[in-house]
Amino acid sequence: MNKKHFAVAVDGPSGAGKSTIAKAVAARLDILYVDTGAIYRTIGCYVKEKGVDPCDSAAVIALLPEIHVDMHYAEDGLQHMYLNGRDVTTEIRRNEISRYASDVSAIPEVRTHLLEMQRQFARESCVIMDGRDIGTVVLPDAEVKVFLTAPLEERARRRFLELEQRGTPRPYEDVLREMEQRDYNDSHRAAAPLRQAEDAVLLDTGDLSFEESLEAILAIIRKKVEA
Repeated sequence: MNKKHFAVAVDGPSGAGKSTIAKAVAARLDILYVDTGAIYRTIGCYVKEKGVDPCDSAAVIALLPEIHVDMHYAEDGLQHMYLNGRDVTTEIRRNEISRYASDVSAIPEVRTHLLEMQRQFARESCVIMDGRDIGTVVLPDAEVKVFLTAPLEERARRRFLELEQRGTPRPYEDVLREMEQRDYNDSHRAAAPLRQAEDAVLLDTGDLSFEESLEAILAIIRKKVEA
């Protein structure tokens, strides 16, 4: 594949498989993977630790100068997130952090605070970056934009199985309800709501296996980059 500098923006709702597929694409193409959701989860983690209501914009904004977020790839090949020097990679995946991440990400000042950090990754390396507003706000000039989705019930089923595999099972009905609420919050927030960029390719993985989804997105990338 042509190794010219390029960026891939992958957006879509919660549970669409963005992170899993983006990691696999990065490994296949030997480019940098940036999980922006993990960055917001790290902010949410700090807000929770401080006992601040994540919907209290003023209180969250006041905490921002205290927060230093860093990202490194460890020997295990995983993206590790650091909060003020502490590895919080596992901690930020706790289910209760999801709500904090969703709420703080709706605050414009939080998004602005993290915007330059995310763009710097794309300037320095070929990247694949996933989130809710990568193609519309963070990397509007990305060479490749994909909007990854699947039916709500299928996304909830995948998350349900993922939680079981992690050893933190939860009732499917709870997972479905929370995902539906997350969809609403993400698409109705005032700051950079979830939406498909006009020049993004829509990829519905509802009826696709993981390998089929991976090959589909790789084909989209190759077509765009090698054009």
